[in-house]
Amino acid sequence: MEVVTSISEYAPGEHLERHFHHGIEAAYVVQGAQVQAPGKAPMDLVAGTSLTNLRDVRHGGFQVVGTTALKIFTVHVVDKGKPLYDYSPD
Repeated sequence: MEVVTSISEYAPGEHLERHFHHGIEAAYVVQGAQVQAPGKAPMDLVAGTSLTNLRDVRHGGFQVVGTTALKIFTVHVVDKGKPLYDYSPD
């Protein structure tokens, strides 16, 4: 296993593709924004929110809407030698 930390920023209009990780992802919303999944109403991801995604659980698949960028700090504990994420069309 290895630990990978990062800060990601998604500008208004950007789309975060559905994907999964070969391990666990913990995330903290540094700067909140409004996001929208296909066929769903927009929702707010509020600064200070924490999120956890378990191994092989598909997540993402939303677009940042509104005027504020979404900024997230993540910690991944993943299998060493595998990609950090793989895309999931489901």
